[in-house]
Amino acid sequence: MNPKIARTVGKYELLHLYLRDRFANRVVLTFAEIEGLVGFHLPDGARLDATWWSSDVATGVSSPQSDAWTLASRTAVVNLPAQRVVFDRISL
Repeated sequence: MNPKIARTVGKYELLHLYLRDRFANRVVLTFAEIEGLVGFHLPDGARLDATWWSSDVATGVSSPQSDAWTLASRTAVVNLPAQRVVFDRISL
């Protein structure tokens, strides 16, 4: 495990690596697929509160889960009823 990544994304490192290593500009994952990647169930907040999937890079407010996709140069847009997340590559 890369210590630098582990400090930042914590238990979401495998999600980070998956998103980082995808060539596609858009990656769509169900909650079940994300749980399969990380090896544990997502917390209730991920299923009930869209803000769990947000991050504010401008103010520096983040969480281990949002760092997983932002450090992979992705945004996350959740569809709670469909239990699906769209991760789009951030254009530089």
